[in-house]
Amino acid sequence: MQKPAVNAIEYILFNLCGNRQDMKTTPPKVATKLAEYHQEHLLQWWDELSDEQQTSLKTQIESVDFETIQRVWQESKQGSDTADTGVDRVEQAAAPGAVVLQPSSDAEETQWQHATKVGAKLLTDSKVAVITVAGGQGSRLGFAHPKGMFPIGPISNRSLFQVFAEQILARKRRHGGEIPWLIMTSSATHSETMEFFEQHNFWGLDRNTVAFFQQGSMPAVDASSGRVLMSAPDALCLSPDGHGGLVMALKTSGLLDRMASEGVEDFFYHQVDNPTVILCDTALIGLHALNNSQLTTSVVRKQYPTEPMGVLVDINDHVEIIEYSELNEAQAAGKDASGQWIFWAGNTAIHMFSLGFLEHLTSGGGQLELHVASKTVEHIDSAGNLIKPSEPNANKFERFIFDALPLASTALIVEGNRQREFNPVKNAEGNDSPATSRAALSRIAREWLANAGHTLAESAKVEISPLTALDADELANSLAAGRITVDALTKLPDAT
Repeated sequence: MQKPAVNAIEYILFNLCGNRQDMKTTPPKVATKLAEYHQEHLLQWWDELSDEQQTSLKTQIESVDFETIQRVWQESKQGSDTADTGVDRVEQAAAPGAVVLQPSSDAEETQWQHATKVGAKLLTDSKVAVITVAGGQGSRLGFAHPKGMFPIGPISNRSLFQVFAEQILARKRRHGGEIPWLIMTSSATHSETMEFFEQHNFWGLDRNTVAFFQQGSMPAVDASSGRVLMSAPDALCLSPDGHGGLVMALKTSGLLDRMASEGVEDFFYHQVDNPTVILCDTALIGLHALNNSQLTTSVVRKQYPTEPMGVLVDINDHVEIIEYSELNEAQAAGKDASGQWIFWAGNTAIHMFSLGFLEHLTSGGGQLELHVASKTVEHIDSAGNLIKPSEPNANKFERFIFDALPLASTALIVEGNRQREFNPVKNAEGNDSPATSRAALSRIAREWLANAGHTLAESAKVEISPLTALDADELANSLAAGRITVDALTKLPDAT
């Protein structure tokens, strides 16, 4: 039978919808886009969807960069990202050169003290904002909520979010400036996170200084065909685009422009799972500023060569990260001519970004690459049946924030105090678990008390709110003045 005389787009829609009347309801621009990249199946159920479902599906499709997805999928299928490339990077790697180490001499101590004053002045002048990456859920912890809601206080059960909120409020009180708090959520955590802040009245922070924005999403594609998978007739199989999605999410949310208009010059970046991070660390801020760094990273010394941490290294005069999975046991223990471990500088996911550098990344001057991961993804087939694969069937895509390192013209590495600053909550048990993190919070509190002349048993649970003291000196002064007692730090009421 002879097909009707229609143009190319009409012909696509005719085949999708089955008749000319249904064709009129299908968005032509979307159909054109899908036809170009052989993704026409995404409109298979279009005429069966409600107006609301059609709007949702259209929005999802329009947000996908099909050109990039197709290119990266084809490159991964062709094996362009080979194991040999990883070996070459390892062989070329050297211990990082531009590093400010923990002070071990009077001169170095003076340098840190000067940096601390510079950082404090920048906070006073409202030049720094905080970025908290909080898109993850606590599923690995057996916690069915956003990870930032996880109760971590050794005595009070303060949530991670509350610990950070109190740090920011205490910093504002100490330094006098505004500190905008930008919280990046995901589609899975956004609504519940906002509700949690509302329930707790933002823990005393001015809600106008707290902004929530969502990271982007990327579709999963069939590993063999590159076709975007669907979770329902009106929904693509989407997942968060990684912490590297922060850059464009800041731009598209309008927050990058807003921060520029408010005079913010730098951003303190951290992830939500580390309750002992020193938010707005004045020394780190000052070192970042004094070295005119575009991107500064805090690192800690690995405890043993094969510890599962990404490490910062120099490769061809650029700072990069090598993941622990790229290193075999012998490589991980490799030393340079001076006998120093090459792969010692463990990544803490604590960074300082300059506003200008983030603007550069969003302007096309530098784009963070997409990484491909082989995953098992449930989806519906062409008949609408739910498929539950037993082995990896799909490719997912994400961006990593540390890929910005080699794009920075000036990058600085600062060694942090591991025992004080890096005690994350990642695993349900064992290392980096709630038990080890709570123990670290108690240990830090006991050390501050010992500094003030009050020694407690190692088994004692102690908790110090940032609103009580941001550091050991402040605690000692408060104890000496009678503003706080040791008993109050060991018998806290439940947080509300």
